[in-house]
Amino acid sequence: MNAPHPPKVAGIDSTVPSPAHTVAPAPAATGTPPAPSPNVQNPPDTAPNAPSALLQDRLAGWVSDLTTLHELTERLARTDALADALQELLRAGAALVGARRGLVVLEPGDGLGPDTTIGLGLDRSDLGHIETVPRGAMSYGQILDGAPGGEGGEIVHPDLFAEDGLDPRHREVAVRLGYAASYALPLATDAAGRLGAAVWLYDEPAEPVERQRHLAGLYARYATEHLARLLEVERTRACMATIAEELLPSRLPRVAGVQLAALHRTGPRGGGDWYDALPLPDAALGLAVGSVTGSGPSAIAAMGRLRASLRAYAVMEGEDPVAVLSDLELLLRLTEPARSATALFAYCEPALRKITLAGAGHSPPLLVGERRTEFVETSVSAPLGMLACWEAPSVELEAEPGETVLLYTDGLLHRTGDPMDRAFARLHAAAASVPKALRADPAAIADHVLRTVLPDGLDTADSDEDVVLLAARFE
Repeated sequence: MNAPHPPKVAGIDSTVPSPAHTVAPAPAATGTPPAPSPNVQNPPDTAPNAPSALLQDRLAGWVSDLTTLHELTERLARTDALADALQELLRAGAALVGARRGLVVLEPGDGLGPDTTIGLGLDRSDLGHIETVPRGAMSYGQILDGAPGGEGGEIVHPDLFAEDGLDPRHREVAVRLGYAASYALPLATDAAGRLGAAVWLYDEPAEPVERQRHLAGLYARYATEHLARLLEVERTRACMATIAEELLPSRLPRVAGVQLAALHRTGPRGGGDWYDALPLPDAALGLAVGSVTGSGPSAIAAMGRLRASLRAYAVMEGEDPVAVLSDLELLLRLTEPARSATALFAYCEPALRKITLAGAGHSPPLLVGERRTEFVETSVSAPLGMLACWEAPSVELEAEPGETVLLYTDGLLHRTGDPMDRAFARLHAAAASVPKALRADPAAIADHVLRTVLPDGLDTADSDEDVVLLAARFE
């Protein structure tokens, strides 16, 4: 005969451990009940109902636990970066198990990375000390290496210093960092496999009670699913960034009479901004920057096709920038009629410091020197693919010895968040403020301009706008 199943109340599984704050059951009645007090009148129909009070208290505990889990998972769901989600996992887990510090080790089982370790209440030097402990002696290492744990894969060390066989280096590090107990959970799902392990550290001998373990396990399972999604996003971003970089020049050419430098910042989704510098016949040099509309893989692919086509046209007729851009416009209109692009191409003769350039809907270059900092006046023209037939006059200029021509994409201006007139003014002021000691180095000039126009980390922050700067200093 099968044992009876425990009852369920309002859809809640009564096998879930009782909340820690639930009152103890009323003692069973034995013998003769105590006589009622002569000063108290008990109506016959209101006898105390201890089981009902116990059930209400357990329901209240479950509701409290569900509310806590809901709030913590909501906070986790609002994170959209892998590092932020790992930090939130540590903070929430510490609150659930009653710990103050912890660390999470991300080490996906498929070997594709990224591998990282993040601490809560532990700085980089503390994590470095922990990493000197043999991997097999740490609970996270045991989890990652597949050692069996308790229920749900947890590993509990309630009193490290009382354990037999504690690794000497582990003892030394624990004393140095001031922790005496640990509680670890695996971060794994059936779909994604093993992602890593989370460990929380106690200052004194301690361990989470059954209810805390249950809640921490529920939260860890949800957090792992969220981490798996963010991990795929992170890998996709890294893949697109790698593809975009591979489609740009691996190195800039060395041409007598001119020094070159370039900076490229791409957004998390990958954009279509590009640059190029290629030697041309008769000791000439072609410089180009451009931007394809849109973002993501399709924009990156279109950028690669456009840049490759421009290189071919530049070799054939680079001395006529208008012809180069006209051919590029015709190709774009015939092969990708739904897409538009901006571009600027400059034909440089370094020996003469002479530059002939044409632009299609692109921002004007900036000429930076000791005696002048000014925008090159170019004719107003539409982007490529916007008109049935594109053509605009070219512009010629002659650089002085030591002057730098700075080509850039509109992303540099858009990332400022300012109206375009103020963004151009900020760019001009940044170029004019280049210290004299840096003016002989085009890389230093480009870096100074980028950091001045986009201060406080805006140059490296996530943005939908790519940034390209291409600097050419004429000797």
